[in-house]
Amino acid sequence: MSKSKGWKIVCINCGKETETELPDSKCKHCGDLLEISISAKVGRRALFEGRGPGIWRFGAALPFFSGTIPISLGEGGTPLVRLEHVGLGLDLDNLYAKNDGQNPTGSFKDRGIAVAVTRAKSLGARTLVCASTGNTAASLAAYGAKAGIKAVVVVPKSGVASGKLGQAFAYGARVFGVEGTFDDALRRVLDLVKGDEGFYLMNSLNPFRIEGQKVAAFEIYEQLGRVPDYLVLPVGNAGNISAIWKGFKELRANGITRSVPKMVGVQADGAAPFAKAFVSRRKIEALKEPHTVASAIKIGNPVSWKKAMRAIEESGGTVLTVSDHEIMKARTELGAREGLLVEAASAAPFAALRKLKLSKSAKVVCVATGNGLKDLADHKSEQAIETFDSGVSIVNTLGFA
Repeated sequence: MSKSKGWKIVCINCGKETETELPDSKCKHCGDLLEISISAKVGRRALFEGRGPGIWRFGAALPFFSGTIPISLGEGGTPLVRLEHVGLGLDLDNLYAKNDGQNPTGSFKDRGIAVAVTRAKSLGARTLVCASTGNTAASLAAYGAKAGIKAVVVVPKSGVASGKLGQAFAYGARVFGVEGTFDDALRRVLDLVKGDEGFYLMNSLNPFRIEGQKVAAFEIYEQLGRVPDYLVLPVGNAGNISAIWKGFKELRANGITRSVPKMVGVQADGAAPFAKAFVSRRKIEALKEPHTVASAIKIGNPVSWKKAMRAIEESGGTVLTVSDHEIMKARTELGAREGLLVEAASAAPFAALRKLKLSKSAKVVCVATGNGLKDLADHKSEQAIETFDSGVSIVNTLGFA
């Protein structure tokens, strides 16, 4: 079925093909992760001169049959912003932020969710379900509403940003809480989908999620006019870094570019199982109680770690960790110096830049994965509102007199 259309679903371990994904998005032969293999060649013109909203203008590189109607809220096409002031402080002339917080629900998740919901709609799914630290919940709820499919999200009872939960409720999802962490929530969801085929899994185990997220690579290449030297992004469940790497590999495979960026993943010190596995070059060891202010990456057992490890190793990249203090300092600096308000997890890549040995001329793109308004209410501000006594007092305070 899919072969005739230039793509197929294959296992990353045994390489065997499946006609359609199982409820838990695992290989039925060995139980490992699945991915979409695009066999059809896509030239520069077909890729970059396509039509459609956001990610869908790159439909020539997405795994759908002709006539598929996308479920879209206008995701993709987010700006690539040059950071002159922050770059100056880091002695970098070419530092950029890919601001994915400007997607419809405020995070990069919309890219993958749009494609996965489109797939679910084509299969006749009755209920969409995910485990989430907040962003996936918001995105799934919105796109489920757009598609007319019920949405169920399972979250940890504590530690999820109130703004993200508010979005999920606003978009009409059923929200269930579990004791424990995101990993506990995901285990419950996997049990649910395996027990009832009416549920369609929307976490990044779903290979169609990755297809939507890989489009960020196409956009970055087009906006920058070339491949960056480094692509730096936060790592939680490890789906996004492998997705964007897949996009850059496809650009190279199609002869559109000869080079690819070094992929750099960043985790918080208190939630860094992937970073530890990278250093030891061993299988990931789950962290039972991850802790960090960056709730979007507070994940102790990233399910896509094998794909992410492959992305790091194939690209010649690395994995770094940063403290919560460094994260919040970088977040404040992005806002005050660049007018860029990001959620805590999105600040992690910028916090890690000082730990990379970068040349002044290196072209560096950091992915700001989520909008800062999502978790702003959950962070205490060190700033206080000052009393307005008179115009004179303000002039004197600011040193204008």
